[in-house]
Amino acid sequence: NWFDGWRVRMNLEPGRDASVKFWQEQVLVKERKTWQLEKWAEAFRWFLSWLEHCHREGRPVVTLAERMRDAVMKMGARRGLAMRTRQTYAGWVARYGEWVGTARAAMDESRASAWLEELVVKRKVAYATQKQALNALAFFFKDVCGKNEVLFDVKLRKTEKRMPVVLSGREVLALLDKLPAGHRLLAQIQYGAGLRVSEVVRLRVKDVDQERGQLTIRASKRDKDRVTVLPSAVRTLLDKRWGELRTLYETDRVNQVPGVYLPEALARKMPKAGERWEWFWLFPADRLSRDPESGVMRRHHVSEDVYATTVAQAARDAGISKRVTTHVLRHSFATHLLEGGTDLRTIQELLGHDDVKTTEIYTHVAMGSNGCGVQSPLDRMTGT
Repeated sequence: NWFDGWRVRMNLEPGRDASVKFWQEQVLVKERKTWQLEKWAEAFRWFLSWLEHCHREGRPVVTLAERMRDAVMKMGARRGLAMRTRQTYAGWVARYGEWVGTARAAMDESRASAWLEELVVKRKVAYATQKQALNALAFFFKDVCGKNEVLFDVKLRKTEKRMPVVLSGREVLALLDKLPAGHRLLAQIQYGAGLRVSEVVRLRVKDVDQERGQLTIRASKRDKDRVTVLPSAVRTLLDKRWGELRTLYETDRVNQVPGVYLPEALARKMPKAGERWEWFWLFPADRLSRDPESGVMRRHHVSEDVYATTVAQAARDAGISKRVTTHVLRHSFATHLLEGGTDLRTIQELLGHDDVKTTEIYTHVAMGSNGCGVQSPLDRMTGT
């Protein structure tokens, strides 16, 4: 179950390659007891033998969760859903498939209601997560299974909003100092422009306007575009980066590497645009990888997961005693702007929030009460 759940999440076919990757990335990452390794190795030998038998007999080897996930991915593509939405829905439906056990039970709305109830009552997931799972199952029953009306007997439970983690200016500089050169500029732009991690890794050459000091964020959350600030502190670094990027871009063209990914409608309208310089990634991956939609080997942008892991490790190396994720850089950007006197409406526009109430949460973590610099009465009494 450990291996198969991991394999489904990683979108890998069952086989020797997936088994080796799992062994290297999941099993050997920490010290294990000898008897554990022997038992697990025996289990994998049995598993690979079973796969060979199934292939000889023409029997299916994929799990129910995987079949449900693939069905959602295919139908989502047909319906024109964004890749991230498809992956989110498919992930929830696959987890439901693992829980429910059989295909017949998976089609039962009462079983789906019971699973959603477990998320709400037992696992106590956040309200946004509850809605996400509910929407995923609604898509599965309506669009994949073809049901006209779906009624889930479950009451979602609102949870209190948690205060965002914010770094001080000193902590931000310490974090940046511990990041390797390959990810430091990435973090500088994310913090300096207040970007989501998905937005910063997907920046393209054409999105950077150094003369006007602007970054254009394309097709972000809810498919919206916006403009935000390009930090002056990174412009010199970008001057150096253009040369490195151009060399990599030209190498790909010489090696006849397919162009970078473009949204489907744009790829149909401008099939060669992915090979043009302006569409090249600002933060491309070091290696080529297979496009999950088309199966084409091309250069993708840097991995969000690798970047997130690097940031978390840099925070530990810097001695920061907070739970630091890449999103903390976005929280810190908004909070520091508020503390510097920027009005909420401007911060809302820079962050791309639909409602200013979402932005107001930063008033609770800004220095002083509501960012107004109110002094504690204890400090007045003690003269500190």
